[in-house]
Amino acid sequence: MSHPEVDPIEVERTLVENATVVTPINSFEGSILIEGDRIVAVESDPASGQRADRTVDASGKLLIPGLIDIHGDDIERHRFPRGSPVDEDIAFRTVDRTNLSAGVTTKFHAIAFQDAPDDHRSAEIAIEMVESIHEADHLLADHHVHARCELTDPDCVDAVEGILEMPAVKLASVMAHIPGKGQFGSPEAFKQWYLDNRDISEERVDELIAQRTSVDQETLNDRIATIVERAREAGVALASHDDETALEVERLHDRGIEISEYPVTLAAAERATELGMTTAMGAPNLVRGGSQWGNLGTAEAIAADVVDVLCADYHPPSLLAAPFVDTGEPLHERVARVTLNPAEAVGLADRGRIDEGARADLLVVDREPTPTVERAFVAGEEVYREGAR
Repeated sequence: MSHPEVDPIEVERTLVENATVVTPINSFEGSILIEGDRIVAVESDPASGQRADRTVDASGKLLIPGLIDIHGDDIERHRFPRGSPVDEDIAFRTVDRTNLSAGVTTKFHAIAFQDAPDDHRSAEIAIEMVESIHEADHLLADHHVHARCELTDPDCVDAVEGILEMPAVKLASVMAHIPGKGQFGSPEAFKQWYLDNRDISEERVDELIAQRTSVDQETLNDRIATIVERAREAGVALASHDDETALEVERLHDRGIEISEYPVTLAAAERATELGMTTAMGAPNLVRGGSQWGNLGTAEAIAADVVDVLCADYHPPSLLAAPFVDTGEPLHERVARVTLNPAEAVGLADRGRIDEGARADLLVVDREPTPTVERAFVAGEEVYREGAR
């Protein structure tokens, strides 16, 4: 049986012209053409001569790839503002728009599978949030899960095992927040920080310290092996967290960890780089000028050439501001830390760059007086435009 011919669906073509286009290798005055969800032309000729259904004049502006945040836990403060829960739909819609206004078009929500009730963190809460992200179909940016597994808690390890097969989960990290390691140099420092900064009793802090310091290294190693095996089966990228020493990095690398996230010493970051791991640091650390905890500074690590990726952590606007902090490098290299490099680290080969064939996740940015997103495109669709000032 024959069928009548059907005209092909018309795909909208958008020309963004007169921009300073930032590619993986350089910056130049030019234009790009979007067709559907892809970039189909990148031209150094400002006018380009390309046929388009609509034209965006980006004169005096930068055109960069959409930002990719592989560790952002800002969802927690939207879900539990001032310690009280709000509707999940409201929280996710808010965090979606907030991140887009900061230029984040691909978001990895760092969901902590960790027993920390004062921070509204538990395996149960984490599972609920992962399921909400998995089921969300009304958001404008592209949202994924970075499952953070607290190794000192067997229930959290079991919970992470149970969600690694979910399509939304693209990254998992293993962490052991043991008093006396990582960001807290001693059990006393751990205890004092909690007493000073959280609404929690001294008795509860002592219980937390006892629980986290009672787990031996062999048990931690077994739990790491379990998560690594399950993540590999699911095709999920793997990261460590708060690495302290070169030896620790070597051991994690040997177990299959690919990303060293927030190394707390230069020695750890250097060893990760030597081993070919991706090293990720915090953008707020760079923008602020140092670590809140007195650990390795992002600027120091960049100067040592041991930083591949910057993460928003708790503050998405820092991810947009970070490429404009003068580190003595060309702009395209600074932009790559928040676009191309994180995309490659987590296996998102379709995005993170301005190149023919790449997914059209793009930002038009005005860099003065402070970097501001004027327009954001996700998969070729304009989803954000700055309002009148």
